[in-house]
Amino acid sequence: MQKSFITDDFLLHNDFAKKLYHDFAKAQPIYDYHSHLSPKDIAEDRQFENITQLWINGDHYKWRAMRANGIPEKYITGDASDRDKFLKYAETLPYTLRNPLYHWTHLELQRYFGITELLNSETASQIYNSCNELLKKPEYSVRSLLRKMNVKMVGTTDDPTDDLHYHKQLKNEGFEIAVLPTFRPDKAAEIEKGKAFVDWVKKLETVVGYSIKEFSILIKALGERHQYFHETGCRISDHGHENYFGSDYTDAAVDQIFKKGIQLESLTNSEIVLYKSAVLHKVAVMNAEKSWVQQFHVGAIRNNNSKMMQLLGPDQGFDSIDDQTMAPYMSRFFDRLNSENALAKTIVYNLNPSNNEMIAAMAANFNDGSTPGKMQYGAAWWFLDQKDGMQKQLDVLSNFGLLSRFVGMLTDSRSFLSFPRHEYFRRILCNILGQEMEKAELPNDIKLIGALVIRICSENAVSYFGFDQK
Repeated sequence: MQKSFITDDFLLHNDFAKKLYHDFAKAQPIYDYHSHLSPKDIAEDRQFENITQLWINGDHYKWRAMRANGIPEKYITGDASDRDKFLKYAETLPYTLRNPLYHWTHLELQRYFGITELLNSETASQIYNSCNELLKKPEYSVRSLLRKMNVKMVGTTDDPTDDLHYHKQLKNEGFEIAVLPTFRPDKAAEIEKGKAFVDWVKKLETVVGYSIKEFSILIKALGERHQYFHETGCRISDHGHENYFGSDYTDAAVDQIFKKGIQLESLTNSEIVLYKSAVLHKVAVMNAEKSWVQQFHVGAIRNNNSKMMQLLGPDQGFDSIDDQTMAPYMSRFFDRLNSENALAKTIVYNLNPSNNEMIAAMAANFNDGSTPGKMQYGAAWWFLDQKDGMQKQLDVLSNFGLLSRFVGMLTDSRSFLSFPRHEYFRRILCNILGQEMEKAELPNDIKLIGALVIRICSENAVSYFGFDQK
């Protein structure tokens, strides 16, 4: 039976890289400041029934690979048994050579379950059974999985209408890993979604306890929820739109658009853009007033397969990279906030690799000396969070900004088995630095470069987000 290729020195190609990883990066704790993990699962310390429920369900990366390999939807999102779904993924995996899934899968199997065999059709049944036996043990509950990976902080992603019950529960019981909410007000801006937008406004009305018939009242309600999140420990907002929106607006004009939207009247594209510009600006001002960090995950084009959208609904693995013009809108959005002295610490993530340099250069325009690394060119995201994408992100950040101020990696995941993604990033980082040390492109000073590694792996995130503040 062939053993895994993932050795202690995986991705580390010289002695400098090995020393940087093993002596400096490996033991650093994980501050996973952006994820889509379930706070309910953490609060209830969920014990997953099997590896499919924990590892394959909800994983768009695996689903896309299985579809590309000709696996019927029955075994992906359909009604096949969990065992059969796992076997079909195992059947697919040998065809993912050079896809990041091949690395991630074997890294995760080894780190969590001690499995060093390669996953394929021949080993699938044994691996499925072995993982499931381990998952019955207390040390494989959700909280134990977090402890196993040395996780110190988890940032979840939460709608403004969320009551944050589970975050409060975890804090009150003194759970040693910080599980903090992130304010994600996207639905407040999605006026183009018609009935879905109206339904969300009604839900917000229920939460705040009053009617929302004017734009000013909507912003008042969002402000109350923003304050509620702040009181529950939230210090980060997150915004996921197709582009930046920086149009000049008046409250009166936006109020008319809002009233049309809640009456389900048709809206022009310019009205939609104006409305989105107003909501994003108003929330960004709230972020600055409370000294939060704001994140912008911009550049996806979603739910492209209309047939599968009809069958399965949204967010089923049919999203892609958009190629809209972005620079002028991004510039106007941040410039207005900066001119009003209302620009919070900001992380911008990029999905289209052709925009890497533009995004990094644009963000750096708005550093002001108020805090180190105020404007962050964020970690490689979604389609780009693989070896090549991480290398390019690190190179662009180094060329256009300060690598030494980078707040490091995150999982952006819905799976409790995704934390080896931090290890993957750290190995890639150490290998880049180690190779440049060998070429005499960086000083032959292991303490100097090692200190840089530690800052990127943990210390910068702690200071930037304020995780060290009680």
